[in-house]
This record gives sequence, structure tokens and C-alpha cells, in this order.
Amino acid sequence: MLSSDYPRSLICDLLDLSRSSYYYAASQTDESCLRAAITELASAWPTYGSRRITAQLRREPHHLVANRKRVQRVMREMGLVRRRKRPCQTTTDSRHKYPRYPNLVRGLVISQPDEVWVSDITYVRLAREFIYLAVIMDLFTRVIRGWHLSRSLAVELTLGALESGLTKAVPRIHHSDQGVQYAATEYTERLMQAGISISMAEVGHAEQNGYAERVIRTIKEEEVYLSEYRDFEEAQEQIGQFIDEVYLKKRIHSSLGYLTPVEFEEQWRQNQAQAVAFSLSRS
Repeated sequence: MLSSDYPRSLICDLLDLSRSSYYYAASQTDESCLRAAITELASAWPTYGSRRITAQLRREPHHLVANRKRVQRVMREMGLVRRRKRPCQTTTDSRHKYPRYPNLVRGLVISQPDEVWVSDITYVRLAREFIYLAVIMDLFTRVIRGWHLSRSLAVELTLGALESGLTKAVPRIHHSDQGVQYAATEYTERLMQAGISISMAEVGHAEQNGYAERVIRTIKEEEVYLSEYRDFEEAQEQIGQFIDEVYLKKRIHSSLGYLTPVEFEEQWRQNQAQAVAFSLSRS
């Protein structure tokens, strides 16, 4: 007869073992697998906390199920803590003569892709110069629609990202801070030409453009700060690869139900198509 035919409590009593030690060998093996997986994930995603690590463990290639408290404990024991955020320099100059626009997204409930695009810019330090990155993100899917790298903070920086985004879709609202690169005539005229409503955060209220600042922070913490670019061309190649292959296709978001932006958008569009097909079948 197999030991599994007897109550575990009886087996432990006969062998003079505590009940917890009955499980010890199995849990020890399981913990070593868990630790190896957490080490791998923490190396690949150095800014992930225990919540995202827990969700990532359930995905390919690990398929490990562990509750968050256990993951937190293991991460603490292994000394895996999130990197301290570096101080950032401002790239926003709101002292200009151009028109200001009201905040159109405050309190807005966004229910589909391309209702609102948010945008922001940041600097990237090279060995001998600073270069600048502009990013545009769809607020509903968190998909980066457009980005552009430039040696200059002139309006061509933000226009480059906008034109890149407009080759993929056209939003209903474009939201930004009141920086000169977004308020400049060339930029606002291009938005109006495309039929896009202009929305801006109020000066001194960075939180009103928080989603754009967050995606910039992600790019810097998970790519820029971890790299030493030799020149502009290398920065452009590596940042582009991070956005296209890592951020869009591999990086999970808690706000998207722990899906990647590409997965979330594809799932939403599939659900919409199924809803339409079902509606047509009933009519």
C-alpha cells in the first residue's frame, strides 16, 4: 500500500516527525525553483516590485504560482529591492507667448483606444552631450504610438514623435504639459489640421500629465539608466529596440490586468469584433 493511503497525521506520528517536516523536502525544491525564477526576473526587470514579479512568474516560461507575500519574503531574503530613482532634470519651459489650452481629460472616462494620447519629453545623457526623447502614448492601451530622438529641444523633437504616431492612428484628444515644444504654432497647427482636440495640464500641476511622465520614467529606469550609449546612433537603436520589443511586447502592466500593451490592445479588439459578430447574428 502507498503512504498516500494513510492519513498524513498518522504517518508523522509513527515516524515521530512534526507535520510541517512532511512537506519540507517538496517545499525546499519548490523554493529553489522559485528563487531561480525570481532572480532571473529581477535581473530582466530591475524596477519590478513584488506585485509585478508575482504576476510575471505565472507567465511563460516559468508558469509558477506563488502568492505575493511569499514572493515578498523571498525577495527580501535575497536582497532584491527596487533601485532608487535618480533625480531628474526638467525639460519643460512653460514661459512662452503661445496660447494655452484647457485640460480636457480631467475626470474623463476613457473606454477605447485613441481617445486620448499623452505626451512628454526627457533628456538622455551621452558621454559628451545630452540628447532628447519625445514619446506619445495611447492612454487606454498604454501603447507607445510614436517617439522621436533628437539632439535639440526645438519643436522638431515633438513633431517627429507626433508624425510617427499619426502614421498608426489619430486620437480624439492630445494631452501634454504647457511646454513650448507642445504650445508652439507648428505643433498646435498640425494637431488642428488632423482634427485633434488640444488638452494641456495646468502649469505647476505635473500630476495632470502623470501617465506620460510615468512612461518616460519606465523607459529611463529600465533602459536608459542601465545603458552607456557610445553615440546618438547607438542610443536610437537601443531605445527603439526597448520600446518595440520590450515595453510593447514583454513588459506587463498592472493597470492592464498584467498584460503587455500589445496583448491588451489585441484582446480588446478581439472582444469588440466578437461583440459585433454576436450582435449581427442576433439581428
